[in-house]
Amino acid sequence: MGRFNYSRWDGTQVGFDLDADAVLAEISDDLIHHGDVNAALRRMLQSGFEDREGNRVQGMREMLEKLRQERRERLENFDLGGVYNEIAEALKEVVDTERGGIDDFQREARESGDDRRREIADQVAAEKAMELDLLPPDLAGQVRELQKYEFTSPEAREKFEQLMEQLKQELANQYFNQVQEGMQNLGPEDMQRMKDMLADLNQMLEQRDAGEEPDFDGFMEKYGDFFPENPQNLDELLEQMAQRMAAAQAMLNSMTPEQRAQLQALSEQLMEDMDLRWQMDQLSQNLQNAFPQAGWGKQYRFSGDEELSFGEAAQMMQDLGDLDRLEQLLRGASNPGALAEVDVERAKQLLGDDAGLSLERMAQVARMLEDAGLIEQREGRYELTPRGIRKIGQNALSDLFSKLLRDQGGRHEMERLGVGHERAYQTKPYEFGDPFNLDIHKTIRNAIQRAGGGTPVQLIPDDFEIEQTETLTRAATVLMLDVSLSMPMRDNFLAAKKVAMALHSLISSQFPRDFLGVVTFSKVARELKPEHLPEVSWDFDYGTNMQHGLLLSRRMLAKQSGTKQIIMITDGEPTAHFEPGMDEPFFSYPPVRETVDATLREVNRCSREDIRINTFMLDASGYLKNFVEKITQLNGGRAFFTTPDTLGDYVLVDFMEHRRNVSRGRRVS
Repeated sequence: MGRFNYSRWDGTQVGFDLDADAVLAEISDDLIHHGDVNAALRRMLQSGFEDREGNRVQGMREMLEKLRQERRERLENFDLGGVYNEIAEALKEVVDTERGGIDDFQREARESGDDRRREIADQVAAEKAMELDLLPPDLAGQVRELQKYEFTSPEAREKFEQLMEQLKQELANQYFNQVQEGMQNLGPEDMQRMKDMLADLNQMLEQRDAGEEPDFDGFMEKYGDFFPENPQNLDELLEQMAQRMAAAQAMLNSMTPEQRAQLQALSEQLMEDMDLRWQMDQLSQNLQNAFPQAGWGKQYRFSGDEELSFGEAAQMMQDLGDLDRLEQLLRGASNPGALAEVDVERAKQLLGDDAGLSLERMAQVARMLEDAGLIEQREGRYELTPRGIRKIGQNALSDLFSKLLRDQGGRHEMERLGVGHERAYQTKPYEFGDPFNLDIHKTIRNAIQRAGGGTPVQLIPDDFEIEQTETLTRAATVLMLDVSLSMPMRDNFLAAKKVAMALHSLISSQFPRDFLGVVTFSKVARELKPEHLPEVSWDFDYGTNMQHGLLLSRRMLAKQSGTKQIIMITDGEPTAHFEPGMDEPFFSYPPVRETVDATLREVNRCSREDIRINTFMLDASGYLKNFVEKITQLNGGRAFFTTPDTLGDYVLVDFMEHRRNVSRGRRVS
């Protein structure tokens, strides 16, 4: 069973009021229009959406803009020169304190009245002052000489030792993201343990290169506290190390040549002091070989005035590296499921809670649809399941019916009751000759009303009440859907396909014994299974071959029983047809007499087989109106001149009227 955690409501929690059905509804129009789940999810990923509470889930475009803004603000506000200046100022303060200590040493000797002491103090002070004057100008040289220098001032010695400890901690923190407490007061045992860890890490790399299997679990058991990110395997650990070492290199790359040279030399000096330089050089080389794309040569151009300390600069480079990696991941995400790789907590730190929550919610979208059985992965791509197809049709149907008057569509009235299999949920007293479909509840109630309470209940024939059933009727419909290039060019395709999906949903749910066939037509016509409707897109071809579409529809209906009709949705006149023996259709625009005659001949064949053709015309020209009226004269069907906004109203209402007439036993015209 699942586990759930609950906490007291404090007014800050934000719910994600979106379920799989709502997600599918969000992408329904896009999915209907293009027929590709992956493309619909990708566009949703790019643009974002709102849940039912109006909470905005940011899309990738907003995320990337926010990301670029965060990077820009960091580069425009801060200056890496502060790292150099901070260390230089700290060393200057040490030297100034030592000079003050020398002065105090001389003054005390003079005040003592001891000439010999004064003479020795002056000699020592001169030597100390000369040593300080001769300190190298570079940071690494100053550190190296001050490490050998015998301080006169205890305060200066303490300041220098504290500075060295701080620099070593910050340098170690650049490579090992230990919690702050773990990096404080690095003693000899801590340093030795760090060296052992680096040696073991390099050994694992050598083992892997040799085709052996390193003991990663044993390594983490001994040194896991160095890696609070808790990597799950060696590759993950090495990638984290590569990112941190590349960030340290990027910080040096982003400084002026003089600053870079001095800080690099200082870093090497500190590593020598910590006896880590050889191991770190080995690790750096191994990681550069293993992760050449980690950004070792990356450089950032800072232009701000706010100076950063050593620790702040190291964190800044980590942030910029993480922003770069997040941008790369977002740009490469082809569907919401790919966002599962995002570290949401880190995204919140970098971009704010709203962006982090949006990433988390967007990553849930595909998983929601999969868990609900609406989509599934096949060969690396998402596809609609049968349940998803039905749901898309139901959404289209609900959308279209919501525009109609409450009682205008959806009725399935019957004027005659008789023997059948569909319950009418009505009863009548039993008469001789009726099917004995006894309604037990009403029969017993009749007996109790007649004889009063008590048991046993005695039944007589007058108590019998039977259920009535509807007379079964059947209709066969073929939907002819124009998929020529003019349909999307005139913004007619989405409305037409939505009507097709809605009609499929209506027939399969309300009239399951009815037949629905689908024929798409452009320059040629094709039969299509209704369950493949979501995948249908338009043809990148000119031509409207009504004749071929009517031919295929007529052949499909010849195999069906009941009343038969063709619903044709189109926005163009006939411009293509097949002649007997032709393998390729004849095409001509404007239409020629041969194409019109071939189409009307097929209309006559439909009429002879008692197939009614109801035509729904979008963007009809004067010529097209005349042609459609000719179809209605020959066939007896009806013509509707409509727009994309009202197409669904016309088709569904007409279908329901047709279906009611079939149920009433009237001739459909």
